Amino acid sequence: MQGPSFIINKTAVAPGTRLTIDLHVARLYTHSEITMPVHVVHGKLPGPRLFISAAIHGDEINGVEIIRRILKLPVLKQLRGVLLAVPVVNVHGFIHHSRYLPDRRDLNRSFPGSAEGSLTARLAHLFTEEIVKNATHGIDLHTGALHRTNLPQVRADFDDKETARLARHFHVPVLLNSAIRDGSLRAVAAQQGIPMLLYEGGEALRFDEPAIAAGVRGIVDVMRALAMLPPGKTQRRKFPEQMLARSSTWVRSPDSGIFRTTRPLGFAVRKGDALGVVADPFGEREVVIVSPVNGIVIGRMNLPLANAGDALFHIARVERSPDKPARSDLPSNATVDEEDDML
Repeated sequence: MQGPSFIINKTAVAPGTRLTIDLHVARLYTHSEITMPVHVVHGKLPGPRLFISAAIHGDEINGVEIIRRILKLPVLKQLRGVLLAVPVVNVHGFIHHSRYLPDRRDLNRSFPGSAEGSLTARLAHLFTEEIVKNATHGIDLHTGALHRTNLPQVRADFDDKETARLARHFHVPVLLNSAIRDGSLRAVAAQQGIPMLLYEGGEALRFDEPAIAAGVRGIVDVMRALAMLPPGKTQRRKFPEQMLARSSTWVRSPDSGIFRTTRPLGFAVRKGDALGVVADPFGEREVVIVSPVNGIVIGRMNLPLANAGDALFHIARVERSPDKPARSDLPSNATVDEEDDML
């Protein structure tokens, strides 16, 4: 038996239908209107209401392509519940290839926002009221920052049983237990009692096909775990071994110079393993960068030009490590700090 229509922005979406709705964000000084498009897929039968969002940071575009591919899947005809797909949340930033909005505020530090606040606060308020409060579950899609790439990974609160269950169904190599930051989308979702995953993969302003494909597969598998989609043939697929990390560490450059990496994303390292080298342009001074912990390389700077203090590697702390750690005779004095990244 079909349920009632789904209501968003005073618009009704009947069961068994799908519709794109433009939510008013702002009017530019050119009189042009900026809207946030939301595609609603309402299944014929009741079920969870899942939002999938991307480009909260406007230059993180892998998620836009992930959502586009999700919306083209024929299996959505068998959807139970409601899928709320928001491929471009930060429309201003997306247009200008920028992480931020015109007021230079970080949208992912501005939730739940305010209807009378700054431009960023108003967008956060709109998303909270129309998307978050209409959902029962959420997945937010991100990439590394400019010139930084991330291994496909899920960050979430693994102390919440339902969140942890869904994260494992995403089937990415690394699950990172990440503290909830004030003002983030995850924080406002937690306040509403909504289990939410944050998917990371790839680099800003670049399509990364493995990260995109992993995101599409992961979302479909989570939707199957929620019984929004019928069971698939996941038991026949070979999934990567998952490792849960309770913390992570940034490794920063001790000096300025030309950065050369020797460890790819996903590489397991031991404490003391060589990760790369920073050298001056003349080759007169070289410093090896070593891992301060056992773990997995989940993030790396791609730009080979490093300033002192630049974050070069992001390592998830796990105990698995290779049998023979890499060694080097070069001196090392890399600095490290412990912090989550800018998300």
